[in-house]
Amino acid sequence: MPELIINGPGGRLEARYHHESNADSPIALILHPHPQFGGTMNNQVVYNLYHTFAARGFSVLRFNFRGVGRSQGVWDGGPGELADAASALDWLQLVKPDAKTCWIAGVSFGTWIAMQLLMRRPEVDGFICVAPPSNLYDFSFLAPCPSSGL
Repeated sequence: MPELIINGPGGRLEARYHHESNADSPIALILHPHPQFGGTMNNQVVYNLYHTFAARGFSVLRFNFRGVGRSQGVWDGGPGELADAASALDWLQLVKPDAKTCWIAGVSFGTWIAMQLLMRRPEVDGFICVAPPSNLYDFSFLAPCPSSGL
């Protein structure tokens, strides 16, 4: 699980990546809970999702949003974090251009960002949302949802 730094729109993003050698292995991006309430890529649920995808043959990336851990930048309330996630997905797709499928997963705040990214990126085939904060954020933009997921 190499530690790496990805260039993001607000500065460098600290990340961890699991690489599958098979050229067409599926890819997955994991997004962490709310940064202002202690959410990081090392959250236990994020960590377990990461390893679950890896165990199933995915090349997986998890990263810290801007201002978290060693990631540069400052909290932006959603738009900047969405841009961070898009940059991370771009990086993952550059590393694995022949991936047969693309999944995105999020935990709490990360689900809100993940679902916004899903609506903007037609290449995302599936998703996993853990504890979506539907009482705090509007998810009505998902009607209709273009992908299947959990």
